[in-house]
Amino acid sequence: MSSTQPPRALVIAPQPFFTPRGTPFSVYYRTSVLSELGVHVDLLTYGQGEDVDLPNVRIVRIPDFRVFGKIKTGPSGLKFFLDGFILVWTIAMLLRRRYTFVHAHEESVFFCRYLKPVFRFRLLYDMHSSLPQQLDNFQFTKSRVIRKVFEYLENTSLRSADAVITICKDLADYVESVIGDDPKHLLIENSIFEPVRLASKPDAGSDGPARAELPADRRFIVYAGTFERYQGLDILIEAFATVRKNVPDAYLLMIGGDKEQVEALRSMADGLGINDSVTFTGRVPQADAKYYNGRADVLVSPRSAGTNTPLKVYEQLASGIPLVATRIYSHTQVLSDDDCFLVEPDSADMARGIIEALTNSEAVRERIANAQSLYEEKYSRAAYVRKMKLVLERLT
Repeated sequence: MSSTQPPRALVIAPQPFFTPRGTPFSVYYRTSVLSELGVHVDLLTYGQGEDVDLPNVRIVRIPDFRVFGKIKTGPSGLKFFLDGFILVWTIAMLLRRRYTFVHAHEESVFFCRYLKPVFRFRLLYDMHSSLPQQLDNFQFTKSRVIRKVFEYLENTSLRSADAVITICKDLADYVESVIGDDPKHLLIENSIFEPVRLASKPDAGSDGPARAELPADRRFIVYAGTFERYQGLDILIEAFATVRKNVPDAYLLMIGGDKEQVEALRSMADGLGINDSVTFTGRVPQADAKYYNGRADVLVSPRSAGTNTPLKVYEQLASGIPLVATRIYSHTQVLSDDDCFLVEPDSADMARGIIEALTNSEAVRERIANAQSLYEEKYSRAAYVRKMKLVLERLT
């Protein structure tokens, strides 16, 4: 990084960047650190979303195509359609300006690897997930041919990239199985979570419903995240029915989900006779989610499937609030019995873990202390920035 001109990066983010209600935050934090390290960034993204306020960052958007509805999590026909426009915009931007490197998030690397020798840029592949695995997780297709095409694109992109970032050990192990123990690959967990700086604040009252009124003198069990099937929310609802029988002042707060998802879980809670002790907020802005999480006596991550570590786990470790999480690989890459209450992904053991987190004060104190020490040592902002510096040195 000794050149007289600051490095310039084209960051390609095929997602609705940035939406305070639930969009993954990893692109924002990667870009904010690049900006902090002196990189001038052009960030190409979908038309839907809100601009952020970061120095040295210019946001470029394709048309929003809102007529086709909101962009949902996971692969979809709408995303494939939008990615065609991302490709056209990418080529246009590469024709107009020379970039030190292109920072390709997720599937954008599939076309960037072919553009690399033409435009002679260095390529950073930011691998948030395995795209072939996402096809299975979201039940997008059962076609072996499509899966094989995605596997080929993913593996050749890993080999072609000048640097690769993965976000969890499972992905890191997969990358090493493809390219070996190559120093161009670095594991950088999505472990920082300071507030996002939006370019403009929405008008009061225009950013969704007011915060839910919560009952006094109750102990809150809080889930915040998407309401996709793999999150295990049916397990949590069933477990809470048992928890409430044993801890009468327990109260479940569910943050997230679209209207259809919320209604399905509300119906389940009604069938179990616990609706008077459950609040569903729906999707809320980041500030409201932080407020609700701050009210928690216990945080929960009941995920039942998947291998990527949820971003929220790192904030939960640092929170000073006990965490109950399922004993699956998504969690155990980071969590252990020393720093949280690990439970089997079934309602009976989930209930046991929540009850212990509500009633065993000595175990709670030990786990909170261990969790905060773990976060400071391995996942803090200082550790994150150090790793990003290593990536940047390789690219520049």
